[in-house]
Amino acid sequence: MASVVPRFFDPRTEQGVLRLSIAGTLVMAAMAVGFGLYANSSLIIFDGIYGLIDVVMTWLSLLVARLIAQSTNTDTLQSRLNQRFSMGFWHLEPIVLGVSGTLMIGAALYAFVNAVDALTSGGRLIALGPAITFGVISLLAEGALAAFVLRANRRIGSDFVALDAKNWIIAASMSACYLLAFVGGAMVRGTPLDWIGPYIDPGILAVVCLFVMVAPLGTVRQALAGILLVAPQELRSHVDTVARDVVARHGFLDYRSYVAQVGRGEQIELFFVVRADDPPRALAEWDRLRDEIGDLLGEESPDRWLTIMFTTDLEWAV
Repeated sequence: MASVVPRFFDPRTEQGVLRLSIAGTLVMAAMAVGFGLYANSSLIIFDGIYGLIDVVMTWLSLLVARLIAQSTNTDTLQSRLNQRFSMGFWHLEPIVLGVSGTLMIGAALYAFVNAVDALTSGGRLIALGPAITFGVISLLAEGALAAFVLRANRRIGSDFVALDAKNWIIAASMSACYLLAFVGGAMVRGTPLDWIGPYIDPGILAVVCLFVMVAPLGTVRQALAGILLVAPQELRSHVDTVARDVVARHGFLDYRSYVAQVGRGEQIELFFVVRADDPPRALAEWDRLRDEIGDLLGEESPDRWLTIMFTTDLEWAV
């Protein structure tokens, strides 16, 4: 049994880190809802709901990561799954990232409206003792998990893990904000500033929601670019440079390139227009030229979908 746990929660793999994150998020979300209800704090309850949404999206990220890993494994290329999804699963990655970011923004917007309503209705009294206790626990736990996931992703380099690390940083920042607010509320009790107390919980919730709504915008924008197959400028420039060099060295007439970055997957299609009177070449020679072009484009990777075609008819390349 001891040998199974390290494989399931292996911090050296994308799936292992995401599993660890799911477990940590579930524990923190359950604690947040419990403490939030006990302390009558909508801020802490929102922290728990935010965590539960994060669990669902991290689970989806884990599922997509497994599908991508299986689809790029040559041992499973003839599996039933790969026969039904012969183009791979890269397209699911930006969809999950986009839905995740959109859900986070939507939840924060809803909580922000409730916070504004509470502010305009006289605020909300909360039990500061339990609120401060949970603030300390969550800040320490979320900060530790954020540092762990960031360190693990330096080696893994996964967009899913990067988004998960960003979510942990956001969660830790939220905890720090409401911990300071709750401590401040405790300090002003019995003083002329005691009237501020009911406004602390909804006020900080409104500020936190604004921060949460802004943080995922970059991820959503990147995911939308992947869904719409927007060609990254750097990848497009590199492919065009290689293609122009091949055209010049081999005396071809022209080329057409089509590139897209879909999640972690690079999709590259190159069509070279060859002269109609070009001397015939053996198929093995064309294959060697494809290998040469592939090496020039970069190191071969299971996450690269590369198609190289040669034709004498420009219409086949358009």
